[in-house]
Amino acid sequence: MSTEATAAFRKMIAEPGCEIQPAIYNPLSARIAETAGFKALCLGGYAMGAHTAMTEPLLGVEDVAHMVRGVRLVSALPLMVDAGAGWGDPMHVMHAVKALEAAGASSLHIEDQYFPKRARYHMGVEEVIPMEEMIQKIHAATQARRDRNFVICARTDAMRTHGYAEGIRRCNAYVEAGADMIMIFPDDEEQTRNARRDVPDVRLVYVNSTGNKFNRGVYTRQQLSDWGYKILYDAISSINVTARALFAYYQHLQTTGEHGLDNDEMVHIRASVERAIGLEDMYRLEQATLGDLKMPKG
Repeated sequence: MSTEATAAFRKMIAEPGCEIQPAIYNPLSARIAETAGFKALCLGGYAMGAHTAMTEPLLGVEDVAHMVRGVRLVSALPLMVDAGAGWGDPMHVMHAVKALEAAGASSLHIEDQYFPKRARYHMGVEEVIPMEEMIQKIHAATQARRDRNFVICARTDAMRTHGYAEGIRRCNAYVEAGADMIMIFPDDEEQTRNARRDVPDVRLVYVNSTGNKFNRGVYTRQQLSDWGYKILYDAISSINVTARALFAYYQHLQTTGEHGLDNDEMVHIRASVERAIGLEDMYRLEQATLGDLKMPKG
């Protein structure tokens, strides 16, 4: 378990202000995000599912734990992990918490959607379980964690399906059940502004979902800070910008037969990637253990 990262995350959410947690999907994206200066990262479900060319509903708990371990090998930053619907009933939630905490997560969020998760969520068909079932899952999650600093975040999707009032009722019930943070999906700016007033006793997480088709707000850190949120969870952007670049590059390469890249820029990018993955440290280690480097001529 990464107890230092877990303690750092618990300390971070106790401090004032709003922090951005960018969604990552593999170790390289984690290292690049870390070099940008973020204090915490998140393994978002959509990003993980898209990265594997599957949807999130097809990811098992061991698939996600494997990704956590890969990120933890290269980054010591606090890491919040999307645990979806907890892979089942409270017994399965308990196992998921133990598995992801042992893999190196600092926090996880579970949602009040049905399990098995349904892909049609991504087309706007949102379905939630009874509140009492979610409360049982939260109890199981809080009991399963080994490190008391490990943060359990409860997510509700009920505002879209049952209205703002029901979403707020669930948020406060989940706090009473033991959730350390609440992740919400308000339907408009007024609801987003009012949530802090209506859920006063817990830190709130807002999810920015760039490219969403449902007119859900995408806000700045300053806006969310002013409205009382603790975390801006940037869930989709990393996949969107990566895909944009690859779609454009592969199409150009296939159409023209040449890469069309500026070599000086690519030298800079490649050097930045190599720094991010630690090649320079490996060079120094080899220099110390294998002797003088023999650089190729030319």
